[in-house]
Amino acid sequence: MESLFKVRERGSTWGREAVGGLTTFLAMAYIVAVNPAILVEAGVPFQAALTSTCLSAALLTITMGLAANRPLALAPGMGLNAVVAYTLCLGMGVDWRVAMSVVLVEGLVIFLLVLCGLRRAIMDAIPVDLRLAIGIGIGIFVAFIGLKGGGIVTDDASTLLALGNLGSPACIVSIVSILVAVVLRALHVPGALLISIVAGTLVGIPLGVSIIPETWNFGLDFSAFAAPLQEDPATGMMAIVRAATQPALLLAAFSLLMSDFFDTMGGVVAVGRQGEFADELGRVEDLQPILTVDSLGAAVGGFLGASSVTVYVESAVGAAAGARTGFSNIVVGLLFVACAFFSPVVGMVSGSATCGALTVVGYLMMTSIGDINWNRFELAFPAFAIVAGIPFTYSITNGIGLGFISYVIIMIVTGRAREVRPLMWVASVAFLAMFAFAAAA
Repeated sequence: MESLFKVRERGSTWGREAVGGLTTFLAMAYIVAVNPAILVEAGVPFQAALTSTCLSAALLTITMGLAANRPLALAPGMGLNAVVAYTLCLGMGVDWRVAMSVVLVEGLVIFLLVLCGLRRAIMDAIPVDLRLAIGIGIGIFVAFIGLKGGGIVTDDASTLLALGNLGSPACIVSIVSILVAVVLRALHVPGALLISIVAGTLVGIPLGVSIIPETWNFGLDFSAFAAPLQEDPATGMMAIVRAATQPALLLAAFSLLMSDFFDTMGGVVAVGRQGEFADELGRVEDLQPILTVDSLGAAVGGFLGASSVTVYVESAVGAAAGARTGFSNIVVGLLFVACAFFSPVVGMVSGSATCGALTVVGYLMMTSIGDINWNRFELAFPAFAIVAGIPFTYSITNGIGLGFISYVIIMIVTGRAREVRPLMWVASVAFLAMFAFAAAA
C-alpha cells in the first residue's frame, strides 16, 4: 500500500488521507441528489440516474486514485448535466439516450486530444499569471457556491444579489458551519473542515435543515447503462449513430468539449495548489495521467447515462483537510458506492452544512493573488478578467475564455503578437467560436 500510494513519502498519514477523502465526499455529496433530479427532466428514470451517478463517480474517482495517485475526485459535472437536460433534451427535443451519445462523442474526442498531447500543451502555453488567476477565480467561485447554497447570499430582483435572512434556519446552520470551520482552522485542529460539516448537519436536525430519512432504498437500476447503444425512439436508429451524424448535435458536442477541456484545467490547477502537486507557477505534476482519466470520464459518463464525469473543484476541500494521495480517492469512491444504496443518508448533508468548508477553501485558494504581476497590464487585465469572469458568469470556462481573448487582443494592439504562443491563438479562436455559437443559439 505504501509503495502504491506513497503516503509517508508525501508527508501524510493513512488517517489524514481517510479524513481528506471523507471531507471531499461530503463537500460534493450534493451531486447524488442533484444530478438525478436534473436528468429526470431529460426523461431518465430517477433510480437509473441515481445508480449511474453514484457508480460512474465511484469508478472514475477510484481510477484517478490508482492511475494518477492524486486527490482529485470526479462526478457528473454541474452545468454539463444541465446542458444534457435543458439544451439537448428539452431545447432541441432529442431523446436522453441521444444526448448521452453526444456526451460520449465529446469524451472520445477529448480523449484523443489528450493522447496527442494537445491538452497538456495548451496548459503549458498559458502565461503563468493567467494560470494563477484561474485558481484564484475558482476560489472566489467556490466560496460563492458555499455562501449561495447556505442562504447567506441570496437572489434579489433589484441588486441581483443580497444578504440572506440571517435568522432563517438555513442561515443559522451556515453561520455555525463557518464559525466552526474558521475557529478550528485558526487553532490548527486536524479535520477542521470535516468537523464543520458534521457540526452543521447535527445542528440542522432540530432546525429542520438536515432531514432524517424516513425510507431506505437498497435497489439499483442499470437501465441507463449503455445508453448510446440503445434505440432512439424518434428515429429507430441507434442513439450513437444519430449523435455522430446530425450537424446540430456535433456543434453541441463542441460546446461540451470546450467546457470539459477548460473546467478541468482550472480545477486541476486549483486543487494542485492545495494538494501540493502544483508549483508556484501552476505547473501540475503527473498531469498526463490526470488528464487521461478525466477525458475518459466524459466517455464513461455518457456510456453509463450519467452525463459527463469530470474533476470536482470541491476536491480542494479534501486537499485542504490533508489529502495528498490517491488513497483518499479510494475512500471517496467507496462512499459513492454506498450512496447507491443509502442515498437518503447523504441527503442529510445540506448546502448549509458545507458552507463553512467551501468558504474557508475559497479563502485558501485566494492566497496566491499577490503572486500575479499586477504592474504589467498585458498580464494583469486578462488575469482580472479570469478572476472576475469565473464567478460573475458562474462558469469556469467562460471566465478562462474572457481572459484568453483579452490577453491576445492586448498583445496584438501593443505590437507583441509574436510573443503569444501558437496554442494560445488556437485556444482563443476556439473560445471565440464557442461564444459565437452561444450567441447564435
